[in-house]
Amino acid sequence: MRSRQRMFAAAMRLLLKCLRLGRRRRFKLVRQAEQLWHYGHLCLRSLLYNSFTNGDVVLDSLFEPVYWLVDHVTRWFGVVFVALVIGLTSSIVAIVYICLLPLILQTYTPAWICWHLAYGHWNLIMIVFHYYMAITTSPGHPPQAKDNLTGISICRKCIAPKPARTHHCSICNRCVLKMDHHCPWLNNCVGHYNHRYFFSFCLFMTMGCIYCSISGWEMFRDAYAAIERMKLLEKERLQVTANQTYYQTPPPTFHFRQRAFHKSVVYLWVLCSSVALALGALTLWHAALITRGETSIERHINKKERQRLHKKGKVFRNPYSYGSWDNWKVFLGVDVPRHWLTRVLLPSSHLPHGTGLTWDLPPCVTEQRAPLLAI
Repeated sequence: MRSRQRMFAAAMRLLLKCLRLGRRRRFKLVRQAEQLWHYGHLCLRSLLYNSFTNGDVVLDSLFEPVYWLVDHVTRWFGVVFVALVIGLTSSIVAIVYICLLPLILQTYTPAWICWHLAYGHWNLIMIVFHYYMAITTSPGHPPQAKDNLTGISICRKCIAPKPARTHHCSICNRCVLKMDHHCPWLNNCVGHYNHRYFFSFCLFMTMGCIYCSISGWEMFRDAYAAIERMKLLEKERLQVTANQTYYQTPPPTFHFRQRAFHKSVVYLWVLCSSVALALGALTLWHAALITRGETSIERHINKKERQRLHKKGKVFRNPYSYGSWDNWKVFLGVDVPRHWLTRVLLPSSHLPHGTGLTWDLPPCVTEQRAPLLAI
């Protein structure tokens, strides 16, 4: 009896000892797992820590693959967009010369004929000139060596000097002087040396589309009504052909030239009206930016700076704005009154004020403003 009790007690002691060992081992594994977790978390934070990191930086990092895809697609499709602009513009010009010009010469008075010929050809020359200059003129790039440039920063992407108003274009993979944006319709960046060409092209293209839409409104209505009449007569002709008797005569058919003429007029009016609305809105947007002495990129930067200084009770002042009228004179390169004719209303390849590296006061500015960011 005693031997059985001794054996039972020994077994129970052995069981309790195993349970204590298992518990200790389990607690030891848990402590090791917690230590590894804290160590990994500390390593990750030390690798990713940045005092300037915020939600915007994290969001930009998450969207970096999307940005990369858009940049490469835009770079490869730039040539397609340029060809599309040239093709659509050429088709409108061909329709005007082949279809509308003979009709204008036959029906309009000599005064209206002279007006249409003069204005139409002047507008066309301005469109072609400024588009060609916009796509072939380099926007301007800062030098790779610092030289004598003062007060500049370093671009974190191309590790090169970055003067004021200069920004890095991820599509061109270069810094651009006074960068406004990368335009896929030009397959080029809009910067210091071709900003005027870009805006002038948008302005004259909008004017040309509005001119075609207004001048061709009556022709468009007649052509549209003729096309609807063609469809109705074609339907009647098919019905008569299906149920034709000896005494029935099918309706007259329209020739291919008539169909092509009416459809070309409708195509011209619809395309010109659509472009006038879309490009007109873009032109007004850039006109507002020019009036304030800003670029598209600077608008967002100045907006944030204005809000930041407003909270401190300060007023933001754009150091590159000289007043609405002087901003336009600086942008267009108007130094003397005759330049409004020779440099604005006629094709001109004059260079903008300054080099894009430094921003001294232009000679056409009537009143000097203090270059302060805040007062």
